[in-house]
Amino acid sequence: MSALEDFAAAACGELELNPADVDVRRVLDLARDVAHAVERPAAPVAAYLLGLAVGHGADARAAASALAALAASWPAGGGTEPSA
Repeated sequence: MSALEDFAAAACGELELNPADVDVRRVLDLARDVAHAVERPAAPVAAYLLGLAVGHGADARAAASALAALAASWPAGGGTEPSA
């Protein structure tokens, strides 16, 4: 296993989560998309919001797709509102 996989497994243990429920690739893809489309500090915020949404019952795939789409619609240059 990689350090990332080891860390994710250990973090799941600490938080009493099933590692099979954690899609590391989806979270990394979301973070990459948001960091590039909005700004770097938005990436961990988006990942946190994804976790909150999933914790409140949202489908992880749908929530990640919605956040990625929001980031993709964000104006270039760090504007404050998504484009229409």
